[in-house]
Amino acid sequence: MDLQDQLKNLFPDHIPLPEAEKEIEDKELWIQDEPMICKFEKRKGKPTTIIEGYTGTDDDFKILAKELKTKLSVGGSFKDDSIIIQGDYRDKIMTILKEKGFKVKRVGG
Repeated sequence: MDLQDQLKNLFPDHIPLPEAEKEIEDKELWIQDEPMICKFEKRKGKPTTIIEGYTGTDDDFKILAKELKTKLSVGGSFKDDSIIIQGDYRDKIMTILKEKGFKVKRVGG
């Protein structure tokens, strides 16, 4: 008897919901011709990686920010048309963006 059968015995009236589809991976992001800029800064003594230069919609850029944060398992934010990631993750971010088809330019250091 597996877990599903045990749950059906405990809750016979429960109807399971269909699994939620992942919206992030389904949505096509707009790929631009100009390269995005990936730079490193120290803010308040802590390293941050900043991605700028996306000319698509803000919603697409927010989806890209959320995907980067979840793949890297780090914190960050989306402010003033730029993605701010906590820590120095330039190499990892550049490989993720290149896999998606973006052109990326590394700035600073």
